[in-house]
Amino acid sequence: MTTIEWLETGSYLVTIVGLPLAILVFAWEQRRQRQNDQEEIYQRLSDEYATFLKLALENADLHLLRKQGAGPELNEEQRERTYALFNILVSLFERAYILVYEDKMDRQTRRLWLSWEDYMREWCRRKDFRELLPELLKGEDEDFATHIAKIAAHETVQPKLP
Repeated sequence: MTTIEWLETGSYLVTIVGLPLAILVFAWEQRRQRQNDQEEIYQRLSDEYATFLKLALENADLHLLRKQGAGPELNEEQRERTYALFNILVSLFERAYILVYEDKMDRQTRRLWLSWEDYMREWCRRKDFRELLPELLKGEDEDFATHIAKIAAHETVQPKLP
């Protein structure tokens, strides 16, 4: 075989083997990057939720970390702070909904989303949160508002566990 024939055979091999291999490597890298991006988004949202919980702890007189809620004994200033903190929480839930929720989720995305939905359910079990929710949802993403309103309606009728 001449040099030209060797080069021609080599170019065919590159075309037949190398190009599909390069495409597969590229697709794998893209998938891995999407997964890393999802995990980074989830981590940032988790950090924001931890910051919210610190705010709730700093405002312990509001009893936000009690599952049953604070009760009617809050004064006007405490009700205002509760409203502000619930507003922060709803904004965080909306951000999680927009960044994580998809109609058709793969297994990993579904796992990430379900943890956020658990947080939403936990807060929607609180009567004080549910009562403020319609006001808190004004101006929020319509799909998110519908989603969390359904959660709140579902949690309203669920029996309370000890």
